[in-house]
Amino acid sequence: MLSSVSLVSTAIANVAIAVIHFQDQYLLGFRHQDQHQGNKYEFIGGKIDEDETVVEALIREVDEEVGIDISSNTLVKLGRLHHNYADKQVCLQVYNVELTELQFKAHQYEHYGLEGQALIWADKNDLLAGIYPLPDANRTILTWLQLPTQVVITYPLAHFMSQPNSTTAWLSYHKQHLPQSAWVYIRTKAGIEESWLIKQLLQSRPDIKSIIPHSNRDSLLAADSVTASLRIQAYHLTQTELIHDVRPNYDSERPLLMSCHDAVSIQAANQLAKSRLANKQAPVLGIFLSPVLVTQTHPDERPLGWQNWSALAQLADVPVIALGGLSPMMYPKAANYGALSIAGIRQFIHS
Repeated sequence: MLSSVSLVSTAIANVAIAVIHFQDQYLLGFRHQDQHQGNKYEFIGGKIDEDETVVEALIREVDEEVGIDISSNTLVKLGRLHHNYADKQVCLQVYNVELTELQFKAHQYEHYGLEGQALIWADKNDLLAGIYPLPDANRTILTWLQLPTQVVITYPLAHFMSQPNSTTAWLSYHKQHLPQSAWVYIRTKAGIEESWLIKQLLQSRPDIKSIIPHSNRDSLLAADSVTASLRIQAYHLTQTELIHDVRPNYDSERPLLMSCHDAVSIQAANQLAKSRLANKQAPVLGIFLSPVLVTQTHPDERPLGWQNWSALAQLADVPVIALGGLSPMMYPKAANYGALSIAGIRQFIHS
């Protein structure tokens, strides 16, 4: 028997969002109090028409709202966000848009958009600190914006096995050679000894921001390293952990990063990101997608190549970090193919 209660299907509003910035200055509009989610700031954007691609909608909306032509700018997908307000469902397709200095100078003193909305250029630190209240669906974007353009990966402990004391050699090398204030994926295996190494590195290099394997989480926190844990930006999952953990119990208070190598793992990452958002847990910060090119550590592994890498990156609902055979100088090329960030070992650690 059908229920007498009428079931109303709620249409999902597909919205293109442009996170427009020049260096650390971000452009925000202010929503009128009579609008949905009014009296809050927002990134520039609007609904995607049925006959438009996301990029076409971005270019049109930015031109209509603030008069900036971004058709020649590099548009990098940050991700897709599905959010269910009490009265509305939205799917935000979010892109990072870096302006040229000329574009910024032409618009930096404009206080109102072409639709009469108030505009402000917000400093990134103030934006991340929550000084500018955003609609709920936008908050994950702030977490994504914390990702740097480069992530440094440490050598594995096995790289120093020829040394008389491999742990001492690993620790001494990374203390000395990691770049100042870098985001560092401390690639270690599970275990008390390697968790001790993480703790020692964080204590000796308080400037770095760390990503650590989720498998090290319990032993690291149990090692009386509360102070060190405060600088853990995210926990990392391998592709195997992402796909095959039958009873995952991932930290809900801190973001996750994971490694992906194919469409199946990217889909698993998307599902995890959606689940964590729905359960109001810390979001998925992004994925490492590899290998782009041939690497010295895995010379026999077939690389994706930029075209295939880019096609896979477009499947992700979270920011994508390019990894495999890259150097810091390759960031502009990686961004053109859809990478928000790049990562590596040899070319990224100061010798």
